[in-house]
Amino acid sequence: MIENITHCNQLLALIVPNSFHQPGIHFFTPNSFSQQLAYMHHPTGKVIQPHVHNSVCREIIYTQEVLFIKKGKLRVDFYNDQQQYLESRILGAGDVILLVSGGHGFEMLEEVEMIEVKQGPYVGEQDKTRFIGITSAQAKIAELKQEVEMIEVKQDSYIREDDEIRFFDVAS
Repeated sequence: MIENITHCNQLLALIVPNSFHQPGIHFFTPNSFSQQLAYMHHPTGKVIQPHVHNSVCREIIYTQEVLFIKKGKLRVDFYNDQQQYLESRILGAGDVILLVSGGHGFEMLEEVEMIEVKQGPYVGEQDKTRFIGITSAQAKIAELKQEVEMIEVKQDSYIREDDEIRFFDVAS
């Protein structure tokens, strides 16, 4: 199941676990997002018609990034826009995360290989504000109980989840 990380009705991140499998095309992001994320599962022989992407002027106000975890395990820490720590999740090989808003930090729990995709052009240190994050002992890893609601959007599926979150202390 897809996990939406939210705070005060603001989507911070969307996690697609390695275990997600559905036939067809599933867009997880609304059309308004500057970074689009979809899952595609097609049978052998399926043909996607050749196409080119048209030149379209877009304005990007906030950088959204996607991480593909190829190997290892990491903890992602979520912060609100005021840099206050909220909660954490553990990601492993095959997981994908779209970081939508708020702040985030990472701690590698194992050796990690990942691929990052984000909009450009990159403007160096102007692109981000760095701040002091939490320690491992302060991490609150949320255990998720999910109820998934499918909402049909055009010809694809947009998945929204209502989440009930319970926290447990990783130091204990």
